[in-house]
Amino acid sequence: MEENINALDEINKGSTMGMDAIKFILDKVEDEKLKKEIESEYQEYEKISNNIEKIYYKYDKGEPHTTSTMNKAMTWSGIEMRTFNDNSTSKLAELLIQGVNMGIIEGRKILNKKLINQEVEKIVKKYVTMQEKNLDNLKSFL
Repeated sequence: MEENINALDEINKGSTMGMDAIKFILDKVEDEKLKKEIESEYQEYEKISNNIEKIYYKYDKGEPHTTSTMNKAMTWSGIEMRTFNDNSTSKLAELLIQGVNMGIIEGRKILNKKLINQEVEKIVKKYVTMQEKNLDNLKSFL
């Protein structure tokens, strides 16, 4: 049971961190194709987070973990520092790709342990597949 809670929390944190990063980057995006791409990605993160919220009560009485205020501040400041001199489409895509890669790694680690039930595994697989698709899509903006 504990592994299911941990997996849901990690995937929800990854989804909320992805949404935060997109919010912080969106006002810097000038390329309309990239803007549409990351707006679509935002909606996908939101769906996964909503799916987690719908089943979380089965595993824990609390709420799924999200990104902390400190992590949000660190994400924002990291984006600001890295785009201060260069907020080109390529640079913004690169920053998003770095985050997506972290999500893929975390999701794959969860799946490889094989300690979660089918319901949770389905959400984790959906998250990893979505991240891998996002990675492929973002590469075209480098």
